[in-house]
Amino acid sequence: MDQVLGQVLRNAVWERLDMLSDLANRADAQSLVSVARSELPRLTEGWRAMLQAHEPDERGDCPTCSTRWHRCKAPCSVWQVAHEHLVAGGLAPQHTAASQDHRREARRRVPGQTRVSAAETTGRHALVNPRRPAIGGVHI
Repeated sequence: MDQVLGQVLRNAVWERLDMLSDLANRADAQSLVSVARSELPRLTEGWRAMLQAHEPDERGDCPTCSTRWHRCKAPCSVWQVAHEHLVAGGLAPQHTAASQDHRREARRRVPGQTRVSAAETTGRHALVNPRRPAIGGVHI
């Protein structure tokens, strides 16, 4: 059940970001000003909250990305991405519409389907691989 809830949460966030990107690309000037006034404060607060969770501890490790057995030195990947997209700006890689459509489709897959995006099967916060059989509702 946690996997399904997690997938619903992720899909809602991705869809919101897709909607904002579409607005930025297609809306008229007056609509853009209205969206910017309402959404920019929310987005900046979201970035601040996320970055605060990734502030290095007294040893210089990211407490969120580190595990008991593997310490992640600051700056972690979250801070690196923040710098890339918020500070470096034009230096950030640009994505084509086709690659965005492909990523949207991959995000909408639910656990239990045969195809899974790389982000769902790798890393510390990965979902249990839905290709593995479930026994008694528990993935093994």
